[in-house]
Amino acid sequence: MNIKMIVTDLDGTLLRDDKTVSERTAAALKRCRESGIKIAYATARGHSAAAVVPPVFDGCARMNGAAAYAGERLIYSRRMPPAQYGALLAAAHNAGIEIAAEASGGYYANFDPNVKWPGYSIAYAQTDFNTFDVEAEKVYALIDSPQTLEFIKKHLPDVLNLYVSRDDFAFFSHREATKADAVAALAGYWRIEREDIAAFGDDSNDLGLLAYCGFGVAMGNALDEVKAAADFICDTNENDGIAKWLEEKIIRLQ
Repeated sequence: MNIKMIVTDLDGTLLRDDKTVSERTAAALKRCRESGIKIAYATARGHSAAAVVPPVFDGCARMNGAAAYAGERLIYSRRMPPAQYGALLAAAHNAGIEIAAEASGGYYANFDPNVKWPGYSIAYAQTDFNTFDVEAEKVYALIDSPQTLEFIKKHLPDVLNLYVSRDDFAFFSHREATKADAVAALAGYWRIEREDIAAFGDDSNDLGLLAYCGFGVAMGNALDEVKAAADFICDTNENDGIAKWLEEKIIRLQ
């Protein structure tokens, strides 16, 4: 394997269920980086992702691919203008659906995320989405019933992507805001061919990423559809799946 770049999803993949990274996994990534391999993560999280990852990454794709960074340099950005998503947000807001948006590092919501997720200490602006007029990288709604999801689908503009996560978030984004698009931008920036990239994931928003990269690796805890689409299946996020795969496929051969 001539792997020159490693990309990993965060939640359910790199991160254990308690949202930490094991010492074994961090050490394996560090070994790969020291050998000259570029290390990146691709996540639905926004800027808060930096607080949960070890200092071994050369770049990242955040907000499901709406932004990609090589180091601190923004090299890819796909935002949604208000004209594309404003009507959807207003309709959801008026229907009592809990929604939030991330834009230029700001976090906006019509509910208190710190009550919903204690311990995260999210700085946010309480927002009436009837008057929200900001270009956003990511918008999401909390899906608490099949009826809520049907409401979202009914009001979703054709120009936006919709991704529903396994933990019941409905994400809306620019059509070119995908993990695969953002990682392709990173690979181009570093002059790395897609065939030389290994990617790890567990959820449906990782499908395009695993298909794009030369080596798609599904976690042992991944959705069945992700496992079916992957080239390899490693152990679970709780059992150092990434570290074990890297040790076997890369590190022991160095």
